[in-house]
Amino acid sequence: MHVHILGICGTFMGGIAAIAKSLGHKVTGSDQNVYPPMSTQLESLGIELTQGYDPEQLASNPDVVIIGNAMSRGNPCVEYVLDKGLPYTSGPEWLKKHVLQTAWVLAVAGTHGKTTTASMLAWLLEYAGLNPGFLIGGIVQNFGISARTSDTPFFVIEADEYDTAFFDKRSKFVHYLPRTLILNNLEYDHADIFPDLNAIQTQFHHLIRTLPSQGKAIYPAQDEALNDVIERGFWSQKETLGGDWNYQLLAADGSHFTVLLNGETQGEVRWQAIGEHNVKNAIMAIAAARHVGIPVSVSIEALAQFKSPKRRMELKGVVNGVTVYDDFAHHPTAIETTLAGLRAKVGNERIVAILEPRSNTMKLGVHQQTLMASLAVADEVLVYEPEGLAWSLSSAAEQAGRLCFNSIEEIISQVVTNRTDKQHVLIMSNGGFGGIHDKLLAALEN
Repeated sequence: MHVHILGICGTFMGGIAAIAKSLGHKVTGSDQNVYPPMSTQLESLGIELTQGYDPEQLASNPDVVIIGNAMSRGNPCVEYVLDKGLPYTSGPEWLKKHVLQTAWVLAVAGTHGKTTTASMLAWLLEYAGLNPGFLIGGIVQNFGISARTSDTPFFVIEADEYDTAFFDKRSKFVHYLPRTLILNNLEYDHADIFPDLNAIQTQFHHLIRTLPSQGKAIYPAQDEALNDVIERGFWSQKETLGGDWNYQLLAADGSHFTVLLNGETQGEVRWQAIGEHNVKNAIMAIAAARHVGIPVSVSIEALAQFKSPKRRMELKGVVNGVTVYDDFAHHPTAIETTLAGLRAKVGNERIVAILEPRSNTMKLGVHQQTLMASLAVADEVLVYEPEGLAWSLSSAAEQAGRLCFNSIEEIISQVVTNRTDKQHVLIMSNGGFGGIHDKLLAALEN
């Protein structure tokens, strides 16, 4: 079968492409911006890529066109597909039909921590010898890839609540057929497609409806928004963090903790990750792994070898006493918990937080009242105001006594000029941020 993918260079659609190729299909695709690292990864698999959306790329009449959710009416290829009556589908629906329908799916949903928790879970299954397939929205460093198929029943997926396609406005995760479901947390996000928290809760309720009676949901007992979803209807098994499962921090930064099940100690985890939020992610990953038969003791062993996904508190380099990290921040809660974890790790050493508010929700200003407060732990905050914000970041920064810049070079200059020994620079953005990480390291070197 010839599969052509529109919007192929996104992490999710790139994963779909890799999976389709591994199943023996001919795969081609296009994107507005075809560039590394995804383009390199796809080309290494023998996938032919086209820059842009000239309908000529569809002249070969592929057997099916998979249309990414970034595509909309008016796109030349979308219009060609509709006018010519070519068979088309969405990425989630294609994955459901060709991979998930017969799999034991372990899905990780929630506002924060999906990529990290799904990466943990895939690694726990791998360590235990279950050889899972997976599709995760980031490069899993224990595997070096973001997606693969497997000859075992198990498939781990990051279950995103974003919409499926221009012709299917349900959340992606309603297609995934989970048997084991982690619900990390639930807050208002994705303001470009959801009017309020209730609209997101409705999609999570639809997800719960797909969980079989012998399936299991794992979620934090104290999350009010998730409890509201559960109260709308629940027909499956469940375990909770703060109820069935718990933990005790043995190090303030979360690098050492005890795992508790029904009040009984199961063992101690010593690992590379930091932050209490990651401890919570780990507990729920352990619970999900136990649902497929992995002893807690084995999961504890596995976590000692777990490596966080790229762009999740990823160490980029240490130059002249300055440590630079990269983090995929997109929401005030994520910013606050990440900074709290770093503070617990470094104690009184200086932290400089650099933020680019790039997500659609941040651009719309939904979190403008809480954004500056989420950065309070940092000793110095440098925010970058990109074009196209629907609100004044500079005014918010000024009121909070923080510095705002319109130039990446000015931010770099500020950091270099005020450099001190034992300083930690945390760069937060859900985009490339103009290559600021490497530019900063180079400037510090010089």
